[in-house]
Amino acid sequence: MPERKKLLLRLDPQVYDAIARWAADDLRSVNGQIEYALRAALKAAGRATRPPAADAPGDDA
Repeated sequence: MPERKKLLLRLDPQVYDAIARWAADDLRSVNGQIEYALRAALKAAGRATRPPAADAPGDDA
């Protein structure tokens, strides 16, 4: 698996609290919830991520 990217993210405390509550409701970490929300937004915008090359259909590796 490729190494995950790390970044510093500054959030308004109220936004963080809302994400933390949402994450707790979904049994996810705050980091996992942010990634979930970003992936959903990418999909809704028609910019969904592609699977890594090793997982692409037709790859017999």
